[in-house]
Amino acid sequence: MAEPKVTMDVGNDGVAIIKFSNPPVNALAIQIFAGLKEKWNEAARRNDVKAIVLTGSGGRFSGGFDINVFEKVHKTNDVTLLPDVSVDLVTNTMEDGKKPAVAAVEGLCLGGGFELALACHARIAAPRTQLGLPELSLGVLPGSGGTQRLPRLVGLSKSVEMMMTSKPIMSEEGEKLGVIDAVVPSTELVKVARQWALDIAERRKPWVRSLHRTEKIGSISEAHEVLKLARQQVKQTARNMPQHLACLDVIEEGIIHGGYKGIIKEAKVFQDLVLSDTSRGLVHVFFAQRATSKVPNVTDVGLKPRPIKKVAIIGGGLMGSGIATSLVLSNIFVIVKEINHEYLQKGLKTVEANIRGLVARKKLQQDKANKAFSMLKGALDYSEFKDVDMVIEAVIENIPLKQQIFADLEKACPPHCILASNTSTIDLNIIGQKTRSQDRIIGAHFFSPAHVMPLLEIVRTTKTSAQTILDLMAVGKTIKKVPVVVGNCTGFAVNRTFFPYAQSAHFLANLGVDVYRIDAQITSFGLPIGPFQLQDLAGYGVAVAVGKEFLSAFSDRVFTSPLLDLLIKSGRNGKNNGKGYYIYRKGEKPKPDPTVLPIIEESRRLTNIMPGGKPISITDQEIVEMILFPVVNEACRVLDDGIVVRAADLDVASVLGMSFPSYRGGIVFWADTVGAGHIYKSLRKWSELYGNFFKPSKFLEERATKGIPLSAPASTSSGSRSRM
Repeated sequence: MAEPKVTMDVGNDGVAIIKFSNPPVNALAIQIFAGLKEKWNEAARRNDVKAIVLTGSGGRFSGGFDINVFEKVHKTNDVTLLPDVSVDLVTNTMEDGKKPAVAAVEGLCLGGGFELALACHARIAAPRTQLGLPELSLGVLPGSGGTQRLPRLVGLSKSVEMMMTSKPIMSEEGEKLGVIDAVVPSTELVKVARQWALDIAERRKPWVRSLHRTEKIGSISEAHEVLKLARQQVKQTARNMPQHLACLDVIEEGIIHGGYKGIIKEAKVFQDLVLSDTSRGLVHVFFAQRATSKVPNVTDVGLKPRPIKKVAIIGGGLMGSGIATSLVLSNIFVIVKEINHEYLQKGLKTVEANIRGLVARKKLQQDKANKAFSMLKGALDYSEFKDVDMVIEAVIENIPLKQQIFADLEKACPPHCILASNTSTIDLNIIGQKTRSQDRIIGAHFFSPAHVMPLLEIVRTTKTSAQTILDLMAVGKTIKKVPVVVGNCTGFAVNRTFFPYAQSAHFLANLGVDVYRIDAQITSFGLPIGPFQLQDLAGYGVAVAVGKEFLSAFSDRVFTSPLLDLLIKSGRNGKNNGKGYYIYRKGEKPKPDPTVLPIIEESRRLTNIMPGGKPISITDQEIVEMILFPVVNEACRVLDDGIVVRAADLDVASVLGMSFPSYRGGIVFWADTVGAGHIYKSLRKWSELYGNFFKPSKFLEERATKGIPLSAPASTSSGSRSRM
């Protein structure tokens, strides 16, 4: 890899072009900051330099600060590893320097890169350059003056929106807002920036220091109103995350006491936030997600993915139509097969409705929607399957049906065709039992709704070929999913890890704990909805079917509750018919249904596990722990069985597939922050009180007693058995 470097080239016109390079996105490594300081000082000293143009190499300005440094800080707890550049370089040397500087930006101008550009005295951009400050998504805030300069250039409301959402804007919008002075073709970028810099030096254009501007901020009272509203929104949308409110406080400091005071506070708060659990969790997930693309003996053996141009989907229900939507939106031709005309039309209309919904929400342009519609076709038999590259079976969880489909597919499809199943729980060896093409059989487990949820769990058996896995990983990336490769077992990685989740909730409900209190504590912890509302949304039929699979596979540690059967007998099916634990009415938020309470009481009577027949007394924290520690326990078994390549894969899968809060770093990372010792002792105590459901796994016991993190590689544990 090329070393990060900064160069300076002084032209006959007296403009010094300072260019930095650190492929692929010109991340701001520590060497870059040192190089910028050195070149800036040299330009300031030289008599032949009138002005400066700052630019990046390779068609990109900068993707932002080098996040690897955050990882080192988290491992060492040493904040002195962070470069202290906001005052010394960005403010004193660049913005308050004696020679004007113009930033020439293109491609990416994000985070610390955008902050460098904001400190220049003008900004010229190529078309469709991304501008933004996404630091809050990593648990910190802009640390090189962004909290102070952006509000002064685009106004307070827009800058707050950009920082709070971490979403970039394009340079065209930036020009309208006033943060970009001109948008010019990429070929003209440096030339125009050069002239602009000279015009400032020779007083033909204004020499504007962003930090000194105030006209776009408005009055103190107006600013207070904007920040008050932002704080209210943040308390709803970013609970448990300190960086959002901290960022608003820093912005306010600069408005009340001036930009320089704001910059001093920003630097201090930045250092505090870097060491927060939130930043540790978010940075961990960021790197863990990158690592999922590296799979031993698949991505490192010199294979290249084959093109997948045509995919058939068996079943046009909720999952099949969602998968079809994802594929056609990425220009992959799709055939949806159903058993009769009525089901087929319903499936095709669902795909079309999904696409129209994206257009209505302005997330997709009409011409792209039309292209997607043209990539979709229906079928009632296998005659269209002779040239498909992949088939994804997405029918109900019925083993004989799936086995018959796979036997038929082997005859109908070409010999190179990948045979994939979207099963969420059933062992793939059972599904493919009646075929001879074991090397082509693979799990393509999407999460509902399939065109929205970002995870694609790729399940391989011991016989699945590396080529098949690589091909499906490439399809996953094409359709903008994050593919995580896992081993084969009942429930695979995600659903197996989380099967105790609903069961823990039912255990607590049958111990007398209020179901709405359980849901409230889990959402307070950071999941979008609680376990009972989740069952309402998924439908009780799914929960019952999946429960039978887990009972069959893991009978030693399954808790069976009569509650779902009682709900079904009473005519409830959750959101599907508007009646579950909650009442569902169109256009209204779900409301607790008091008429469900006698049914819960009946379940408690039948299970008869309340000590002395009375509800247990439990704290809010214990509710969260009794729901999630059994999940951690199963995660330990998944790690011990070698179902995932690395613990971090399970973290990514829990965040993207189960909406486990990303700022907690995923299920295993969070468990390590809580401590294996505390989890083990708690589970042992509950298992003595309530039985095997809570019994700690050997992996957890070993890690807890030896003080080894749960996330440490499996080789440190004695009994690991790889399924990979």
